[in-house]
Amino acid sequence: MASETPAVTSETASKIPATQKSWRAVRSGEPAKALALTDSTPVPVKLKKGEILVKVQAAALNPVGYKTLGLIPSFVAKRVNAYEFDYAGTVVDANGSEFKDGDEIVGTVPVVRAFTSGWGALAQYTKALASEAVLRPKNVTPTQAAGFGIAGLTAYQALEDIAKLEEGQSVFINGGSTTVGSFAIQLAKAKGAKVAASASGKNEEYVRNLGADEFFDYTKAPLHEQLIAADPNPKYHVFFETVGIMDPTLFVKSPAYLAPGGVFISVGPQGKGIGNIANFAWKILLQPSFLGGTKRKWKLVSVNVNKKDLGAFTKLVEEGKVKPLVDSVFAFEDTLKAYERVQTGRATGKVVVKVDPNAE
Repeated sequence: MASETPAVTSETASKIPATQKSWRAVRSGEPAKALALTDSTPVPVKLKKGEILVKVQAAALNPVGYKTLGLIPSFVAKRVNAYEFDYAGTVVDANGSEFKDGDEIVGTVPVVRAFTSGWGALAQYTKALASEAVLRPKNVTPTQAAGFGIAGLTAYQALEDIAKLEEGQSVFINGGSTTVGSFAIQLAKAKGAKVAASASGKNEEYVRNLGADEFFDYTKAPLHEQLIAADPNPKYHVFFETVGIMDPTLFVKSPAYLAPGGVFISVGPQGKGIGNIANFAWKILLQPSFLGGTKRKWKLVSVNVNKKDLGAFTKLVEEGKVKPLVDSVFAFEDTLKAYERVQTGRATGKVVVKVDPNAE
């Protein structure tokens, strides 16, 4: 078992309070019922090897955050001293890591660890792994950088690790106005790919400004019908489904618009109902080609938080090839209102909570 070391110096410790404000989970359910702002949460000054203590400047909310809260049992939720996963902050105890005290960083606490360790992003101070954080690019503020983690890594790993996207290839992004989709457009363009994307008509300008070469308004007609009618030539090398739809039609009809060697990547279905799940599993994962199964590859992207990929993503930000995406910024005390914005499904960019009121 890794030993815990009170690594903070007496000088540093004198500046760190014993208790702090944090949004704690008190039960499972909707954020409005499951989270409570407390001012007596202990600051986790005792760190294991590899852990760092961070003074949080800003935290970004994720759809997986409120969805997970509604699924886990209350006895698990109550383990969490501070909820959520993406943050930007300042290292106040580097604990022998490659960082030094005072470094401004951006990082992510993986969802599972937030529950096992009890520490996430919605606290004035939190502990995190040094291996899951990088220095914040100097050309972005903490509120801009806070949301790079889950959404940025999901888009990066889908296109880089799974699709192995190359310059000159073509990509279709379903959900170009989602945060993952918006990052994916920019990443694909930085790679030198041609990008088509879908969104509602009111978001066309937003999606095109991100770099999309072609735009499809999914509200006009079923998207698969529009794509079949468009008859792309050449067909797309990559189809990235970032919305999380349960309907398997886009994949089933994909031979009409996805190249034979191409790959259909999904963030995973996010629907309800056993019947729908069973239908999705059969159409996507189980139906063999000799029984009418789709002759295309379907891959699930599941984010893997690591320094290498987060560093590669933030380097693209530093070079100006990927821009931060911020929908709105809320005060720490207004976190529940911030969740309401996320739950509308209409946010274009990250919904950010300013934990430190002085953060930019």
